[in-house]
Amino acid sequence: MVKWTDEERKVINNIFSNLDYDDIGPKALRRCLVVYPWTQRHFSSFGDLSSPAAIMKNAKVAAHGVKVLHGLDRALKNMDNIKATYTELSILHSEKLHVDPDNFRVLADCLTITIAAKMGDSFTAATQAIFQKFLCVVVSALGRQYH
Repeated sequence: MVKWTDEERKVINNIFSNLDYDDIGPKALRRCLVVYPWTQRHFSSFGDLSSPAAIMKNAKVAAHGVKVLHGLDRALKNMDNIKATYTELSILHSEKLHVDPDNFRVLADCLTITIAAKMGDSFTAATQAIFQKFLCVVVSALGRQYH
């Protein structure tokens, strides 16, 4: 079990309370699909992903980016038991969707970059360390059911 300090909880909640999910979610997923093109194989039903320009204007990518970001709300509301919170989602991604668990890590990296760009100077190294801890726990939980 991960231990969270009051300061860590405050920082993580502050980050999420100031996010525009409709802006950050799509930007992070778009970045992931462009920078790590092998992640696109899981989105074949989303239509045209043939170029960065196509990805940037793809409405299904944008909608899924919002969905992913809202999925992190579950971790935020269950910080003391993130692994159990994501058990079903981990099974879905492992057994039905066959998503490479490393994709969770690269998406987390893209999310960090996107949030850092939005927050600017207020995204300090200390803030990043706390946010990275949070995302590492989420990524671990999502990959937990893989065998």
